[in-house]
Amino acid sequence: MNIEVNFVAVLLAGIVSMVAGFVYYSPAVLGKPWMKYMKYSADELKKEQKQMGKFYGISFVLSLVTAYVLYHVMVMSMNYFGNPGVTTGLMTAFWSWLGFVMPVQFTGVIFSKDHSSDAFKALAINTGYQLVSLLLMGIVIGYLM
Repeated sequence: MNIEVNFVAVLLAGIVSMVAGFVYYSPAVLGKPWMKYMKYSADELKKEQKQMGKFYGISFVLSLVTAYVLYHVMVMSMNYFGNPGVTTGLMTAFWSWLGFVMPVQFTGVIFSKDHSSDAFKALAINTGYQLVSLLLMGIVIGYLM
């Protein structure tokens, strides 16, 4: 099956994911508890900021990869089920998160050295962001398909 990709939709989905991350992890939303549960101090994060540009760049490229793959899965889902774009986007994003993202992140925590309640609270915040990100990507892509 040859899928014609709307690269504008993929680009916008990647941008929306990054913006969502900046908001989600901001101190006004979940940044402070995330820092606490991840055992970061404000000073440690300030030191890391010098490298953050590189990390944000890599994160953006990875967001584009996610959006590109989500686009393909959504097209196949629409062809099979015939649902409208945004509905398909939301369903595909949710089931992708539930089946692929959340279990991988959860497994990473259960096999780590840290089994504290903070580790599982950090997991909830991190995997919650992944869900929000995928849902927003699904909406953008579904709307622009």
